[in-house]
Amino acid sequence: MGITYKDSGVDITAGNEFVDKIKSSVKKTFTKGVLSELGGFGGLYELGKYNNPVLVSGTDGVGTKLKLAFMMDKHDTIGIDAVAMCVNDIVVLGAKPLFFLDYLGCGKLYPQTHADVVEGIANGCKESGCALIGGETAEMPGFYEDGEYDIAGFAVGVVEKEDIIDGKNITEDDVVIGITSSGIHSNGFSLVRHLFFDTLGWELDRVVPELDNKKLGDVLITPTKLYAAPVLKVLEKSKINGIVHITGGGFTENVPRILPEGYDVVIEKDSYPMPAIFSLMQEKGNIAWDEMYRTFNMGIGLTLIVKGEDKDTVLASLKEIGEE
Repeated sequence: MGITYKDSGVDITAGNEFVDKIKSSVKKTFTKGVLSELGGFGGLYELGKYNNPVLVSGTDGVGTKLKLAFMMDKHDTIGIDAVAMCVNDIVVLGAKPLFFLDYLGCGKLYPQTHADVVEGIANGCKESGCALIGGETAEMPGFYEDGEYDIAGFAVGVVEKEDIIDGKNITEDDVVIGITSSGIHSNGFSLVRHLFFDTLGWELDRVVPELDNKKLGDVLITPTKLYAAPVLKVLEKSKINGIVHITGGGFTENVPRILPEGYDVVIEKDSYPMPAIFSLMQEKGNIAWDEMYRTFNMGIGLTLIVKGEDKDTVLASLKEIGEE
């Protein structure tokens, strides 16, 4: 018999098994705008009724946080990070997330492992109110180490043109409201890994007293928080002049991106409790505080810039859905 595709490292049967495993996860994300089924050449989404709709898109990956998933053999939450890094970027413009598409590349397809990844993606989509309407899974033998993979994706949302949040209406009397992060999120993990594994030689299952006696790996792999729900909740009652997603570049580089020319903002560092993981990293690595604030979210994953007179209403809206 002649050689087969499987002989070269690509298993079509495993691919079909993978698709079967993810069908139910994907379908539970479908919203009323979805017109297509899983497996088509393209995903169809009906926009619905808008007066002057503007589509907003964002794309991102998870970065070297994926190494933790490989090391811990834990793959059911890393997909949430992929969704959050995209959805959080478009909601800052006031956009309601509509749909998400993912890309998963691997050297060899492991149906259950990669189904766990997609389950995480689906959970992130469902929490954000967007549909997972398609994706691509590429099996590329010899391109990735065995057991490793990469994931990325992009999200599309919609906002009425007159409701776009772009920072142009920010004034000197506005206030900045921070919403807590869930931890490190998905930025700065090359530094995180260099500190804990290369420099300190710690293991992922190390119980760390400074982290409430939690295992290091469990703290580090905590998925990125999704901010679509709190932003859309606030917009039901209040106007927001600017929103900042604290990602790569930390506080120092992200907050100024939304400010009009000639404006600056004062952040009181002691106005909120900084999660222990950040002070632990700063101490153990002797990392300069400036470096910390330009690399990590430092406990605040999203900031809202609103009129001072709206502050109490916004805080009440956030408290109503359990945000701090």
